[in-house]
Amino acid sequence: MGQQSFVNTQYSQKAIRPQSLRLKLDLLLLMCVFALLLIGILFVYSSSWNYVLREDSSASYILQRQLVFIGIGLVCAMIASRIDYHIYTRWVLLFMLVTLAMLIAVFLVGSQAPGVPTRALFKSSIQPSELAKLVIIIYLAVWLNNHHDNLNNFTFGILPLLSIIGLTGGLIFMQPDISAAITVVFLGGALFFLAGSNFRQVVFALAIVLAVGTIFVLISSTGQERMSDYLKGLMSLQDASDHVRRSLEAVVRGGLFGVGIGKGSTKYLGLPVPWTDSIFAVIAEETGLIGGVVVLALFIVIAWRGIRISCNAPDLLGKIIAGGITIWITVEALINIGVMVNVFPFAGNALPLVSYGGSSMVTTLTGIGILMNVARFGKSSSKNIEENGFHEAVDLRRRDRRRRVSRTHGTASTRE
Repeated sequence: MGQQSFVNTQYSQKAIRPQSLRLKLDLLLLMCVFALLLIGILFVYSSSWNYVLREDSSASYILQRQLVFIGIGLVCAMIASRIDYHIYTRWVLLFMLVTLAMLIAVFLVGSQAPGVPTRALFKSSIQPSELAKLVIIIYLAVWLNNHHDNLNNFTFGILPLLSIIGLTGGLIFMQPDISAAITVVFLGGALFFLAGSNFRQVVFALAIVLAVGTIFVLISSTGQERMSDYLKGLMSLQDASDHVRRSLEAVVRGGLFGVGIGKGSTKYLGLPVPWTDSIFAVIAEETGLIGGVVVLALFIVIAWRGIRISCNAPDLLGKIIAGGITIWITVEALINIGVMVNVFPFAGNALPLVSYGGSSMVTTLTGIGILMNVARFGKSSSKNIEENGFHEAVDLRRRDRRRRVSRTHGTASTRE
């Protein structure tokens, strides 16, 4: 009995360490990511070449920039996939402080294009709100992992969590970037639940944030305009915003099989910046319902693989990080697609891995790299379980009923 306990403990200490420095990848996830990148490259060029020619630039100017963004993002993803995600516990506070400083700097030295809210730094090359989405996931994952025993305590659990989310989301909302602020708030609630908190506490915390957020949206001119356009569009599509009407026009024109790649016309006839927020409408017009379903299916597969990686993570920290990144990418995609067909109010967020944009592309690919790193550790742990003959698994969210895992079988879950 004692010998068995000792063996299990030794296994638990080693389970969360990869046995080889050779990179292990989730190939299906990787294939979906590259498929979306290729689709994005194709339709960024299809929707932008006419515009840049009218601006006296090269027809491939925006495409070339997108390729640079993808290159930088892939390098960041490769690096992130090789860095042990446990090391973030040492640097996450610095990451968060730098991100908050950048969000504040937007108001002081931010740059903007004519008619566009101030959201970027360094001549519109860096958008801190995009970085904040990834950093808040890592920060909350570390915080929730370290304060797991106090999650359901209002003073030491819920209140500090609301403060973290409120500060970050508030700075983003003031830019204003309503969609990014909503994403941050939603991620906070989702990670709170993944960490093992009581569902009623999650609902209570989100209700507070939702009530405060609704007040701010209602007093914001941007929020009022978007909600008004959305409600009008639900009553009659003819009264919807120009953006939504043009998007729906593109979807309807595409039919089942589309008008052909490069042959869409809505992108020339008033669809706002079709290579960014509206790129799904271009895809739907030129490849039809079939193309739109393929894009949606790729995101569903990414969500499935991300959930599997989260479930197979060797500890709570990895579980929360993987779950948070998966939720972030999936929710962003669903919101972008939903806006194009007037399911959601206009949000203005990019379609991950597809839309043009440096900050979004680099942070999303970096998040994919971190997800791959968690998958690498999970696969290593699974391999160790098979080699040592141990087949038990602990579900940190459901099966253990949120009780502390015993030292004999749970060292890998509680040590990190």
